[in-house]
Amino acid sequence: MDALVITVDRGRYGCVPVDSGDDEIVTAMRARELGRKSVVVGDRVALVGDTSGSAGALARIVRISGRTSVLRRTADDDDTTPEGRLERVVVANADQLVIVSALADPPPRTGFIDRCLVAAYDAGIEPLLCLTKGDLAGPEQVLGYYAELDLPYVRLQPDSDLADLRNRLAGRMSVMVGHSGVGKSTLVNRLVPDALRAVGVVSAIGKGRHTSTSAVALRLPRLKGSKKQDPGWIIDTPGIRSFGLAHVSAESLLHGFPDLVEGTLEDQPNCDHTGADCTLQKWVDDGNADPRRLASYRRLLASRAGDTQATEIS
Repeated sequence: MDALVITVDRGRYGCVPVDSGDDEIVTAMRARELGRKSVVVGDRVALVGDTSGSAGALARIVRISGRTSVLRRTADDDDTTPEGRLERVVVANADQLVIVSALADPPPRTGFIDRCLVAAYDAGIEPLLCLTKGDLAGPEQVLGYYAELDLPYVRLQPDSDLADLRNRLAGRMSVMVGHSGVGKSTLVNRLVPDALRAVGVVSAIGKGRHTSTSAVALRLPRLKGSKKQDPGWIIDTPGIRSFGLAHVSAESLLHGFPDLVEGTLEDQPNCDHTGADCTLQKWVDDGNADPRRLASYRRLLASRAGDTQATEIS
C-alpha cells in the first residue's frame, strides 16, 4: 500500500492511503531494511503487513519514495540541547510554505519572515505570507518592507471569508509555520473544522502525547460546489522561536533577498558582504534598496557564524 505519513511520534508513524480519499489512519513502524533513513511528515511510503487500520494493528514502512522537496531548519537558537546546531527536517514534499504572521499582538517580526523565505527558496518551495489579525492593524508596513519581492499574501481577520486562501491551498501540500500567538491554530481549525477531532485521533498513535509538539498533516475538506478535485493538504507545525539557517550556505542566503542581488554584482570575489567597503553597502546607501533589508541579511550571516545575539534579535 502506498501511503502518506501524516504524523511521527516516538517511533510510530500515522499514515493514510494515497489518492484513495480514505482518511483511515494506519499505524506503522519503520522496517529494519531502511537502515538510518529518516521518515518525516509528508513522506510518501510503501506499507506492508497489517494495513487495516484497526486497533492494535501495526504495518511496516519498507520504502520511502523520492522527495520532491525537503524543508529544513537548524536548531541554532538552542544551546541547551546535546545536539546543539543540529539540522532537522521539518517536512518532506511540501510545495508551499505558508508563513503566518500577525499584524499586531504580537507585532510582525520581519526577521523571522526573512528566515522562512530563505528556507523556502533554499528548498524550492513557494512562499505565501498569511497576515492575521487584520482587524487590529493594516498591512502597509509589512508589505512595504517586501515591496520589491512581489511576495504573494493574504490578509485575514476573525470574520474573514477564507475563499482566497483555500484557492491558494487547493491541490497543494502546504506547510504552515508561525510564532505562538499569531493565530495559526485558530486558522487551522477554521480551514479544517474537524481538525481537533482528527488531531486527537492522530495523537493516540503517540500514546497521548500533546500534538502541539509535533507536525501533523491534515486533509482539507472538499467544499460543496467546488470544482477543485483536490482541496489539498496542510501540515500544521508547532509554534517555534526561530528558524535556524546554519544548514544554508552564505551564498544561498542571498536567494531570500533578491532585491539585494544586483548590488552584489560588482563586489570583489569572495566578499562576505559585511564590511563597510562592500559595494553592496554603497549600492544600498545610494537608495537602490531598503537599508533594513541589508541589515536583516547581515544578521542572518552573523547567526550562521554562531552569533546567538543576532539570532535572538531577528
